[in-house]
Amino acid sequence: MNTITNEGDGSKLEQAKTMKNLQEEVHSYISGFEEGYFPPMEMLARLTEELGELSREVQHVYGMKKKKDSEEIKSLEEETGDLLFVLVCFANSQGISLEDALMGVLNKFKERDADRWTKKEDF
Repeated sequence: MNTITNEGDGSKLEQAKTMKNLQEEVHSYISGFEEGYFPPMEMLARLTEELGELSREVQHVYGMKKKKDSEEIKSLEEETGDLLFVLVCFANSQGISLEDALMGVLNKFKERDADRWTKKEDF
């Protein structure tokens, strides 16, 4: 969430960004460079790289294979952010609305898996 200061009284308001807002912000940033978006295969390689880095951090935190003392420890949040940034870049370059894509998948799961899992009583 972004924190916005209300100039009238100095109070702070929280404003959530939508997926569309985030895609627009990334596009604005990338558009500031002559190179623009990387080609699709390059971005796919970057997605793979970032997923590997996230996997390494999950392994460090939860798995059996801990990092060496000489290896830098990064947060799961940072690595997830890196992966999401490249995914947003990929979606933008292909004209994909991540909000539409996610809602489509969520609806598919709701229909297909409606009776697949044990539901909690209060849902």
